[in-house]
Amino acid sequence: MIVEYIRYKLSPATCPAFEADYARAATSLAASPFCLGYELSRCTDEAGVYVLRIRWTSAEDHMQGFRHSEHFPPFLAAIRPYVPQIEEMRHYELIAVAGGASV
Repeated sequence: MIVEYIRYKLSPATCPAFEADYARAATSLAASPFCLGYELSRCTDEAGVYVLRIRWTSAEDHMQGFRHSEHFPPFLAAIRPYVPQIEEMRHYELIAVAGGASV
C-alpha cells in the first residue's frame, strides 16, 4: 500500500464548490479497485487549505491502473479547475512509527 497526499491552497471563495466537486469526484475513487480509501481534510488554521489523502494498492496501480481506467476521466473532470492550486502531490510509504486506534 502507498499513500498519496495532495495539498491544495485555494481562494476561500472557491471552497464550497471545491468540496462539492470533490464529493462528486469521490465516486470515481470509491469505484476504483486500486483505491483503498480516501479522505479530504480542511485546514482549521488557514482558510482555503486542504489535504486529500488517498490510499492506493501501489503507486503503479495509481499511475497506470487508475489513470488508465474508466474511473479517471470523470474524476479529473470534476477536479480539473483546482489542479493549478495543487502545492504538493506525492506518494508516501508507511513506516513502522505509528500509533492510535485508527492505525
